[in-house]
Amino acid sequence: MTDSLEDNRAPKVQASGLSRRAFVRYGAASVGVAAVGGGIAAMANRPALSPRQQGLPTIPDWTATDIPSLRGRSALVTGGNGYPVDDRSGLGFHDALELARAGADVTIASRKQERGEEAVRRIKASVPGASIRFEALDLSNLASVAEFAERMRASRGSLDILVNNAGVMGRKSREVSADGFERVFATNTLGHFALTARLLPLLRKGNSPRIVWVSSSRALMGAINFADLQLAQDYDYGAAYDNSKLANLMLAFEMQRRSAAEGWGISAIAAHPGIARTNLVPDGPGPDSLEGRNHRYMPFLFQPPAQGALPTLYAATSPQAVAGGYYGPNGFLGLGGLPGWAGIPEKADDQKTAARLWGTVEQLGGVTFGRTA
Repeated sequence: MTDSLEDNRAPKVQASGLSRRAFVRYGAASVGVAAVGGGIAAMANRPALSPRQQGLPTIPDWTATDIPSLRGRSALVTGGNGYPVDDRSGLGFHDALELARAGADVTIASRKQERGEEAVRRIKASVPGASIRFEALDLSNLASVAEFAERMRASRGSLDILVNNAGVMGRKSREVSADGFERVFATNTLGHFALTARLLPLLRKGNSPRIVWVSSSRALMGAINFADLQLAQDYDYGAAYDNSKLANLMLAFEMQRRSAAEGWGISAIAAHPGIARTNLVPDGPGPDSLEGRNHRYMPFLFQPPAQGALPTLYAATSPQAVAGGYYGPNGFLGLGGLPGWAGIPEKADDQKTAARLWGTVEQLGGVTFGRTA
């Protein structure tokens, strides 16, 4: 195969003032308007349900009140410290809140201790008696990931639900992690992959364990280019995010295939939130970016974060959620709504590329799956 997976790009458009990638992202060959993560892109080809999704039952209206009792079950949510400020909050905060409300023993893990502890305090205020704690974790730092996983293994015997939620959008200049990896790739994809590998022994001892990978509708515009996986040669903050979310989707599907083939007993599921009023753009490219202007001038398109969290919560808790499934909002163009089947981009089902990506991130993350008891 070639080193580039469907990396079809439009030629440069000099008059627009946009980069080549931005032109593709925001206008090339467009018919309809669709929301893509933190921004709005013109897209004619929102993915339909893939052949392997055909014939699956329609998902009835589902909200957080439909989460079954999770008493006796443990959950880990990465991120989770985005407690509400004005009309914005993090998806992971609402994941943790509803898991705790359903009775799970919840850990939220993120970089910012003060914010994490405040998120725990607010959840306990909303859910008296909630079992929830904060643990420090910097997903962009592989040493931090290893130390966190060691603490988890030392303090508990099993883990039932892992929500790989934390995510960042890049800033306009390329940044690298302490390990030298591009920051978005390091946080969104590599850190979560390494964390999951190191927690595999706990997950395999869990009660019907599930791993939920949070992707994005922007995965449709991502590409896996092994010649420049971390965009060292051709950086674009939007492409970095899109690529990381495509990678997460592919790794979720590959993880489920390997779990089934190797008998891990773990369900790997993917979900995306549509678009919601989160801090992803303010903390990333900022209010003057194309995504930031979408937030400012078209706020009516952005659903509340609590609703954006529903597909992830469905994937993490519903008895009807299917291993290897992909869930997102069921409303107009997948922008918002209640949980439904999300269309899978054809490139995300490329098993040959997914297997190569798996081996690559194993090597970069210094981890190996499936060799632990």
